[in-house]
Amino acid sequence: MATKAHCAYCFESLVASFEGRQPLSLSQVEQLWTEQPGREEEDAATNLDGEDDETEPNTSRVPAISRLLNSDTPTSNSSSSSLTSRSTSTQASTSSSRTSLSSRSNISPSDSYPLFVTWNTISPRSGQKSLRGCIGTFAPQLLEKGLADYALTSAFEDSRFPPIASSQLPQLQCCVTLLTNFSNPSRDIMAWEVGKHGIRISFSYHGRKLGATYLPDVAREQGWTKEEALVSLMRKAGWSGRKDEWRKVASSMELVTYEGKKVDLEYAEFKEWSDKVKA
Repeated sequence: MATKAHCAYCFESLVASFEGRQPLSLSQVEQLWTEQPGREEEDAATNLDGEDDETEPNTSRVPAISRLLNSDTPTSNSSSSSLTSRSTSTQASTSSSRTSLSSRSNISPSDSYPLFVTWNTISPRSGQKSLRGCIGTFAPQLLEKGLADYALTSAFEDSRFPPIASSQLPQLQCCVTLLTNFSNPSRDIMAWEVGKHGIRISFSYHGRKLGATYLPDVAREQGWTKEEALVSLMRKAGWSGRKDEWRKVASSMELVTYEGKKVDLEYAEFKEWSDKVKA
């Protein structure tokens, strides 16, 4: 499962891009993170909780947002994406080979995972959390490169928001979700649990193949029922029909479920750790 050190690495990648330097490696961040008092126990507890719970520019960067709608490239958790007819079954099959990793407490930077990186802003006055960017991929990524790439992509290339500015760092929260336990595509669109499963749907509408996803925490945080989550997800994918007719469209829908525990870290905690490392 994801750890706070993974979130710290995303922050390190983002801050390094602002400072025009190379970031520390994921291995360095993990080692330095656990060397701080209490950090090792903290991440161990995060992993245990996860077991209990049943997305500086360079040529190696992932494609820009205009290309993210391709099913084999990054996908935004909170905006629509078109899917090819083969994408769900292919990627679910590929990703299912990684499910055994979900029970491991020690994850290597060379392990591969499908993953999402989410940036939120937290109001210093009200404490209210607002989405600032969320992009990820269902194709397994080498963890070190995947986290770095999607930390920057979700910060700078989510088309719903302007790029994050360095002045916004103090208000940022980073969330990392590593995806596991993908199911095979199913026509049983109610075969999932709110709070446990992320869902990915694909369906045809007016001759177009549409699809979208919600991470496991979304429906629970929004207080949605399964039906409300599915209708919202269909809207997100581009469906514009009458709400009371959603089941007619859903009759040809394919559903893939997956799991993943979101782990978060606020900038203040990262900054405190970073300052101690520099000292």
